[in-house]
Amino acid sequence: MYIPKANEENRVSVMQALMVSQPLATLVTLGASGLFASHIPMIFEDDGSEFGLLKGHISRGNAQWHDFVPTVDALAIFSGHQHYISPNWYPGKIEHGKEVPTWNYAVVHAYGPLKAIEDEQWLLTFLNRLTDVHEASSPVPWKVSDAPADFIQTLLHGIVGLELPIRRLEGKWKVSQNRTEEERKGVIEGLAKLDTNESRAMKALVEEAQKPRSR
Repeated sequence: MYIPKANEENRVSVMQALMVSQPLATLVTLGASGLFASHIPMIFEDDGSEFGLLKGHISRGNAQWHDFVPTVDALAIFSGHQHYISPNWYPGKIEHGKEVPTWNYAVVHAYGPLKAIEDEQWLLTFLNRLTDVHEASSPVPWKVSDAPADFIQTLLHGIVGLELPIRRLEGKWKVSQNRTEEERKGVIEGLAKLDTNESRAMKALVEEAQKPRSR
């Protein structure tokens, strides 16, 4: 991924936090048919390694689990908040007109050797973990055990687990760092006026990027 120095995010904890908060990953592998991508929720686990471990699952009918080159690292892409940035928000639009639109976003690329897992107990443990994570905010969390055991058993036969030990992490936070203080102020004001969930989230990222960094 092309990452200008101003947009580089190298704090591991920040990148891990994005993977946890935005768990739908685009998993890209290289196989006999070329590049293949699946969009799957992945769970981040701190396994004591430098960058951590990703776990997921796909349908047994999805060829990706057996049609990938194991010697070539897989890539899991996690996309964070993103927003269109209008040139109308920059002071230069009035002063000289030499402004154009752009797009702000935060993204993490996680690389590592992919492993397919067919072990039934691994799959059941993973599904329980995945469910517990995403049902945590529900007043009455659904659990895998709420479904009939024979039904779950049938579903387990139709999926394959995935593990990706993260060997390399790349983070890109393109949130107006290359702009002047006045220009960033204009972006913040423009996003604030829109007052949508995504504009508020991007406004927070632009503001956060102006603060001194601690590793």
